[in-house]
Amino acid sequence: MQVLKRTGSTLMFKPVVVASGLLLLAAASGCSLVEDRSERYVNATEGKPLELPETADDSRFSQTMPIRDVQPADASKMYPSDIPRPPDMTSDILDENYVIEELDGRLWLLVNDVPGRIWPAVNSYLSERGLGVGFDSPQLGILQTELANFSKRARNLVELSDNPSAGEQKVVLQVRMAPGVRRKTTEVQVRRLDVEDQPDELIPWTGVSDPSEQALELQRRLLSDLGDFLRAREETKSFSRAASGMVSDPLVRLISENDEAVAIRMELDYGRSWAEVSRALTDSGIPVVDLNRSEGWFHVDFRTEDERDPGWFSWFSDKDAPQHTHTVSLSQQSDAIVISAEDVPGYTGSRTTPDLLEQLFDYLY
Repeated sequence: MQVLKRTGSTLMFKPVVVASGLLLLAAASGCSLVEDRSERYVNATEGKPLELPETADDSRFSQTMPIRDVQPADASKMYPSDIPRPPDMTSDILDENYVIEELDGRLWLLVNDVPGRIWPAVNSYLSERGLGVGFDSPQLGILQTELANFSKRARNLVELSDNPSAGEQKVVLQVRMAPGVRRKTTEVQVRRLDVEDQPDELIPWTGVSDPSEQALELQRRLLSDLGDFLRAREETKSFSRAASGMVSDPLVRLISENDEAVAIRMELDYGRSWAEVSRALTDSGIPVVDLNRSEGWFHVDFRTEDERDPGWFSWFSDKDAPQHTHTVSLSQQSDAIVISAEDVPGYTGSRTTPDLLEQLFDYLY
């Protein structure tokens, strides 16, 4: 069959055209030119419910794939990038069950358990180390030992010499337990007291504003020894009903007005409050742009991941640097520290000041 000059069949070009179209579609998808409809359902209007005939048996019909209810007020919080990371409840807030913490000349053992379980365990610790309990107050959370001078194990524990003498310094230990700042935790402090003779009553617990390095080192060693003891006996803990009555009012409270968070109140001193807020910001993944402890503020970047993402232009530039979008402030009010927050002028992001306070509270308490 003759074919006209400069003409021919077009069938051989169709595979090329189809392949070119697929490549173009793939390129368009990679450059986000194709609409992402995966989250469209969040703001979709509710359709009319399916109506069955009056003669139908309702018991024979059910949802094949139930769909969760979405309230319009919560729709803006449904996107994955807007959901803050929750506290790690796997280990009840703490990564480790026994952690020695230090702040402004104070040391304590932070234990991932309630005071009612720690109280009898500390009693057992003192007994095993050769220290009898002379006085105790479960309500105050204080245990006070008898003189440590008459037990070799106790003398080694409190760093008395191996050669007892009649005129040597007499020593007792005090252990103080209190509910921790974070829920379901206990803070344990210990101190050595030099006394003239066996005390006939419980000595009031008063903090030492400027303890010596030697005193701090002894406390650190005692708390480390106590932590090892508790860790080795985790499976045999008992519970003290008396210690469960220990003063346990929350040290951190979220203050709300009209169902919105307006502040956080902390029943702590300024130094401890500052340290806890700094930790909470770090644990929650909120970048700190700048801070000033003496003036009591943190400049933070509370944008969502989507708002921080430069998008397609990130191929040609470094990751977007943190920006100051909100200020977290600490102020002394009466006998407590109040944490407040505000956004900077011109901030147009989706996260609000109440959102910031609620997220901070989740990691503080």
